[in-house]
Amino acid sequence: MNINGKHYRTIWPNQAGNGVWIIDQTTLPHRFELVELRDVGDVVRAIATMQVRGATLIGGAGAYGLALALQDDPSNDGLAEAYRRLLTTRPTAVNLRWALDLVRSAVLALPPAERGERAFCLAGKICDDDVATSQAIAEHGWQLLRACWMDKGMPDRLNVLTHCNAGWLATIDWGTALAPIYLAHDHGMPIHVWVDETRPRNQGASLTAFELGCHGVAHTVIADNVGGHLMQQGMVDLCIVGTDRTTAAGDVCNKIGTYLKALAAWDNAVPFYVALPHSSIDWTMQDGVGRIAIERRDPAELSQITGRTADGRIETVNILPEHSAAANWAFDVTPARYITALITERGVCPASRAGLAALYGAAPASTFVVGSERHALRTQQ
Repeated sequence: MNINGKHYRTIWPNQAGNGVWIIDQTTLPHRFELVELRDVGDVVRAIATMQVRGATLIGGAGAYGLALALQDDPSNDGLAEAYRRLLTTRPTAVNLRWALDLVRSAVLALPPAERGERAFCLAGKICDDDVATSQAIAEHGWQLLRACWMDKGMPDRLNVLTHCNAGWLATIDWGTALAPIYLAHDHGMPIHVWVDETRPRNQGASLTAFELGCHGVAHTVIADNVGGHLMQQGMVDLCIVGTDRTTAAGDVCNKIGTYLKALAAWDNAVPFYVALPHSSIDWTMQDGVGRIAIERRDPAELSQITGRTADGRIETVNILPEHSAAANWAFDVTPARYITALITERGVCPASRAGLAALYGAAPASTFVVGSERHALRTQQ
């Protein structure tokens, strides 16, 4: 991620190895601020308040949070309590549990004195793997975008619609849904992105638009409900979104409103793609509708909005009547039948059990090498 000519990841260790730095996403797009997290409490707060957000970034932050906890208290009780605190911060995204399980399984057999250092090293490896995964997703997705552009006769621009933020800020670097767009832009393709505002937290308007602008990608922010109209008018060539959890059968859980976009795309024969890494696949779950725990967040995210005034002040204001109730569901599930294909680090496949199994096998293992040792976490279906 390049900000004013300088490259940043979304999370990285401090020089002393006893904390991490993050980009505070709650201050974007009006202020670019860095925050240092020094203990598990800082990480829990950062995840819960969305200073860090996005499925794979939450996983990386959780891994570092567990490592910081083990630096303070490496006992079995300390490990169990830190694991519990971190896991409960965001229940929907499977990446958090995946990363916590990976770190916990790697350190359980170690003497307590060795756990903190090993966990911190493994957290860094998880983050490095995420960057490589995002780059691979970019390559596979870019080939798909190029084919679409050529099939349409190489028009003056290819119009892509996205929902929520699945770019640099949702991962360690590059992104998932936005990664192919960045690569297409870098290759000179005339690409334009319709950016859903994605109420209630406005990740599209505040984060996706910020990212695309930093990279020089042409984009237009639209209200969430405009997407269907644009598809009816032939102004959307394809949709790409990310995912917080994808079931073994290809159902996709993503930011609230994704399901409605998929329905509109289906009705207008617009391809609807989902970009995801291996860590977002929940191999223990088949049917996502009614099964995935959908996070309900603070109603204030819906009843309040933050922006910059004409004189430069950042203000939060209420937009609902004083006594009106508000309900804030954060995610919905799009059934696999409405998804054209999944874009993964291993290639593009149908959104189905067979499609995912063709890429990953029946019981995939996530493997990381730390120093000379190999750590594997296998989740059975």
